Amino acid sequence: MILVPVKNLGRAKQRMASVLDQPTRTELAKTMLLDVLQAIAAYKREKAAIVTSDIFAMEQAEYFGFDVIADQSNLSETDAIEVATEVCKSRGVESTLVIPGDIPLIEAEDLAAIYEHAPELGCVVVPSADNRGTNAVLRTPAALFPLRFGNDSFWPHLSAAIATGKPCVVLPLSRIALDIDTPEDLRELANVPGEKPAQQLARKLVEKMKSPDANPVLSETSTAAER
Repeated sequence: MILVPVKNLGRAKQRMASVLDQPTRTELAKTMLLDVLQAIAAYKREKAAIVTSDIFAMEQAEYFGFDVIADQSNLSETDAIEVATEVCKSRGVESTLVIPGDIPLIEAEDLAAIYEHAPELGCVVVPSADNRGTNAVLRTPAALFPLRFGNDSFWPHLSAAIATGKPCVVLPLSRIALDIDTPEDLRELANVPGEKPAQQLARKLVEKMKSPDANPVLSETSTAAER
């Protein structure tokens, strides 16, 4: 099962607070999430669930036909995935692939690549661009080792995977490698060729950020993250 943890989007992307106000950060988070869910829906070969208590995320789960696994605590991605993993175990799910909601460049082909490289028992770990974070991790069986997300999660995850004695594939994927947490990430997203909704929004926000009176950028009425 593909698991997408989503915390309260009303408080999303605090590391961009110096350049974007909260409504704009929420709009950006929603737009990126939709890009991610579109890619998962296009893949079609695995069931998916959004791990969340956020209303917008739950509405999108219904729209795409994904399950919802309730994250009542809304504390962290780590806690959400721990809860979801236990749910998957209880359902007899064989594997779990954790995909964050802020990697908007992801395509169905990237998901296919992860599963194609997966050992029968073991894991696939996709690092962030700086090789510090973990931007996707597939575990078979579903709870092969605990996940602990954060800015420096890649090496601890790799060590935990190796400790299981099962094969571990480190799979760099450029589209998954770019997660959007900082103003610098947003600028990089804006510069990548492509016309995904999150990219289009990023370009608009970066242009506004260049203005001397745009600190932080104020949200405007937009339909980019709404249906």
